[in-house]
Amino acid sequence: MSEDEGQGACAAANLSDDERPLAIGLVADNPSFPSDWDHVMAKVRLADQLGFDAVWMGESWGYELFTSLGDLARATTRIKVGAGVASVFSRSAALIAATAATLDERSGGRMLLGLGSSGPQVVEGWHGMPFAKPLQRTREYIDIINTILRREPLYHHGELVTVDRGFKLRFRPVRDHIPIYLAALGPKNIALAGELADGILPIYWPARDYPQLRAALDAGSVAAGRPGGAARIAPYITSAVIGDGAERAPARRLSAGPVAFYVGKMGTFYADMLAEHGFAEEVAAIQRGWEQGPAAAAAGVSDRMLDETAIVGTPAEVVARLREWRRLGVDEPLLTMPPGTPDEAAPALEALARAAGLR
Repeated sequence: MSEDEGQGACAAANLSDDERPLAIGLVADNPSFPSDWDHVMAKVRLADQLGFDAVWMGESWGYELFTSLGDLARATTRIKVGAGVASVFSRSAALIAATAATLDERSGGRMLLGLGSSGPQVVEGWHGMPFAKPLQRTREYIDIINTILRREPLYHHGELVTVDRGFKLRFRPVRDHIPIYLAALGPKNIALAGELADGILPIYWPARDYPQLRAALDAGSVAAGRPGGAARIAPYITSAVIGDGAERAPARRLSAGPVAFYVGKMGTFYADMLAEHGFAEEVAAIQRGWEQGPAAAAAGVSDRMLDETAIVGTPAEVVARLREWRRLGVDEPLLTMPPGTPDEAAPALEALARAAGLR
């Protein structure tokens, strides 16, 4: 750390919670369906210039994840680039490690690696793999990936993966550890994240219960001999930055759609989690709504549920909510990239950056 960086760190440590800069990440437009990739890249370049902390991108059964991240790494200079997430059923652990190390080198050490098990619909219906023992597979993948990045000979005798030839990565990575974040919602996965990971990527975890998530993560960390806070909370947050009151109602209706989709169309994980956190009536209404279609399902998302899982507001309101959620335990919020063309998205990105003091 340079002298200037050290002074900056000391100054930040003396700031109050509301004065400390926010580390705001963005989730790039989902490339699962055909889209204007040049527009996606242009918006990410702008986010890079404005001082946003990270850009994450997902994968389902559309465009391949790491090819897209390679484009973003080449198009930017400072923003972190996150795989959010790579399924442990879609690639071998060794391939994920080599891919992450390659992108870390090409980006100058800006890679973040999100891992998850996905669900049986995608794993069996798209990859043709049995959805078996996802927790154990994730545990073994973390161990193998970390071993490869340290350039140690690979010997692994696990329940699911066995390799004993002692292969070693044939180039020296920029870093011997790339931060690993787990997509986790259930108690066992949360404990695993606390035990082994650098962060967790929850989706639609209710804001009021972030202290509960923090406590569960820290329990996993302490049990493994790590300090509390070892695993950072980086939730995906459906968000909309609006300019005036007239935009609020339609923006809230639009933001309810993704919540309803995850509850009704993404297996049982999100429905079960939200029901356990006090939203059983809303979950039932959403599931009934899907019998009629997306609009009826979105109508099942109550104002209370939306306020706990999404953020819609002016730039100042969004920043205020993010500071409130940081006090509850959120470390690295990941917001929705503003929609539209680069010219259409730029005012919202610039206003949010100004309100958060990123520039």
